[in-house]
Amino acid sequence: MGHVETAELLEQHGIKPTANRILVAQTLATAGSPMSLTELEYRILSIDKSGIFRALTLFREHHLVHVIEDGTGSARYELCHSHDHEADDDLHPHFYCERCRRTYCLTGLSLPAIEVPEGFTITSANYLLKGICPQCTKKATFD
Repeated sequence: MGHVETAELLEQHGIKPTANRILVAQTLATAGSPMSLTELEYRILSIDKSGIFRALTLFREHHLVHVIEDGTGSARYELCHSHDHEADDDLHPHFYCERCRRTYCLTGLSLPAIEVPEGFTITSANYLLKGICPQCTKKATFD
């Protein structure tokens, strides 16, 4: 995703496209898997941790990122493919590999519909599967 495309994506979500925000969004777009704040900090040396966190917080408020809790105590962020800055229409499950500790998006799968009792309002969902990824499974068969 280029600079202009990233700026347009930010504007579609009601976010002013500053240089730092564009850099954080581009890093997430090219990551290939959800990233933790620490991983982003190592990749983006020109912005301090608080600047990255502020961008992520703003992105979350405008439904530009998903926050994935993978059970490790560290939140992971991924760019949302939603086209609505009011709601998140890009919900999908994730897979956490217990060997390599990577989190994968399973975008080809849809989340099951869940009916909640009257009076409850769902504001987000986190559907996480845990196990061993194909790369680690393949590596284990050769060891």
